[in-house]
Amino acid sequence: MIEAANITKFYGMRPVLRDITLQVTSGEFVAILGPNGAGKTTLLKVVATLIKPDHGRLRINGADAIADPSLVRAGIGVVSHQSLVYPDLTAVENLRFYADMYGLPRSGSTRIQGIEADIMEALKRVDLGRRAHDPVRTYSRGMVQRLSIARALIHNPPLLLLDEPYTGLDHTSAATLSAILREMAVKGRTVLMTTHEYRRGLDGVTRAIIIKGGKVTHELAADLSAEKIDQLAS
Repeated sequence: MIEAANITKFYGMRPVLRDITLQVTSGEFVAILGPNGAGKTTLLKVVATLIKPDHGRLRINGADAIADPSLVRAGIGVVSHQSLVYPDLTAVENLRFYADMYGLPRSGSTRIQGIEADIMEALKRVDLGRRAHDPVRTYSRGMVQRLSIARALIHNPPLLLLDEPYTGLDHTSAATLSAILREMAVKGRTVLMTTHEYRRGLDGVTRAIIIKGGKVTHELAADLSAEKIDQLAS
């Protein structure tokens, strides 16, 4: 699903990613770990085609994601520090908007009832069914994050990218997120996630990659203890 080779990125004269090579196969759930400033978010943005590397190659699902990112973007869902949802719209209105953005048939289509049903099912999946028609500005931080996950999944992407998705979540929201990610892995979707929440963020992960100073320093089986991972990643 992801083939990154010798990815290097500079911010000014400062190297943030240094010759990163990474392969993630379809159906894997991979966590990217490391201290603040290690380059985790920058690497995720490169894979999401939000920024271009200065050097290196990136293929996603067989397509050249650097030469023509438009070929791969429709197959990617992204959950980042920004929710990318509109606070004055309801949850349903937000998901309708993104369904249209991804070209999912709605207005004037015989599938209109099907799309509406898909939207409600997506909201129930993240435990927002009862608040589906409330403005997002009335939501808690955890609820907004859960809506962001529904937004990222509305077009049924084969690849999901998450940047520190557990940050600021309460226990209930974190448990909901973990269940969704486990479900995606079981269904054969590919998940790449940055996290520093080693104790709850590694639930269901198949492999962990540690980055320090913009370089991959360790690749670990997910069955290592959180204490050992914390020791290596700090």
